[in-house]
Amino acid sequence: MRGLRAMLWDSSVLDPEEASHSLYMPYPYLSLFLFVHDQGIRFHGLSIPDCQKALPAAPGGKEIIAESMLWLLLTGQVPSAEQTQQLSRELAQKGNLPPFVEKLIDSLPGTLHPMTQLGIGVAALNRDSSFQAAYERGIKKSEYWTYTLDDSINLVARLPALAARIYRNVYKPGAALPEIDPNLDLVGNYSRMLGYGDNHDLTEYLRLYISIHGDHEGGNASAHTAHLVGSTLSDPYLSYAAALFALAGPLHGLANQEVLRWQLSMLKEVGEEVSHDTIREYLWETLKSGQVVPGYGHGVLRNPDPRFIALQEFCESKPELLSSPIIQLVKKTYEVAPNVLKEHGKTKNPYPNVDAASGCVLYHYGLTEFKYYTVIFGVSRALGCVTQLVWARALGLPLERPKSYSLEAIEQLASK
Repeated sequence: MRGLRAMLWDSSVLDPEEASHSLYMPYPYLSLFLFVHDQGIRFHGLSIPDCQKALPAAPGGKEIIAESMLWLLLTGQVPSAEQTQQLSRELAQKGNLPPFVEKLIDSLPGTLHPMTQLGIGVAALNRDSSFQAAYERGIKKSEYWTYTLDDSINLVARLPALAARIYRNVYKPGAALPEIDPNLDLVGNYSRMLGYGDNHDLTEYLRLYISIHGDHEGGNASAHTAHLVGSTLSDPYLSYAAALFALAGPLHGLANQEVLRWQLSMLKEVGEEVSHDTIREYLWETLKSGQVVPGYGHGVLRNPDPRFIALQEFCESKPELLSSPIIQLVKKTYEVAPNVLKEHGKTKNPYPNVDAASGCVLYHYGLTEFKYYTVIFGVSRALGCVTQLVWARALGLPLERPKSYSLEAIEQLASK
């Protein structure tokens, strides 16, 4: 179904050719490296650099916050600082988990994958669904969107507490979970509940990461799953729980942990004083062994992922990150890999996607639990999925029901 125009998704659009890209002289003249921004992805017409300029940050911060991106995705309008702070207060007020969900998550074995736990927790929140209750008592179709909006805001508000509880249970059992601070933004509270609230730079990175991962057109597996399940009139909790299980696949959201594992294996083999030559050799070893280079290529884009560029620029702004071996490895790999992949000739897009960079900063700051990375992605992707569920109900979009063919029917078509 790649490239098949089959659904409405209004909040973001990908342009495969006009992506953010980087200009650099071919190896070995890689010191002439320059970031250049074009479209790539736009949120209601705004590119990522546009969003970084226009969307309000947290008090004392510089990066986009989830609340301002949520407002943009839902309304198509850039919120004021006051509107953003008001939304932050509302999400903090609604952010506590029901006691039965806390008990449910605490009862799960620590060996159960964090993404499985996140999906279970989100599905369980459906007990309190405003939409489900309203539908059962009988409401007009024109009112569906209002209850879907209630559920969507409540879901976004509760995700940090749910995700943080899973992290504490799996990786820091026995550690106390802080109460939600009504004066912090959504990600500020999330970082604090994870145990990194004192690390301003990591919190800022999480703000940027969660904002720019929030939406990525409707055809990717997690967004499409939310749209499909939502089209049955399942409430946002059930729809997004299904989306999370799509996100948990290694060809989708789980890829970020695979990328970092590969990067660390390279670092172990070639050492911290890596050169472009040693990276080039390692890349060819990877390709000749029949493996792909993790973090490179994209289902739609044909230039570097603009989210990758944004995360790289975050690293460029932090001197302590520039001295990190793993972050330097990511940068140098980007300077070499595209030409290697072009020479290899078996990929349509030899440029990095967001997974090529997203895990390295988390790892540098001490959040080293690979299996948890996709949970952070899951907290983010809700921003786009739930806003489009609201609009699907407001616009009265129908049940999604594509036509399928049997193998025999396909053979008959092919023989004509």
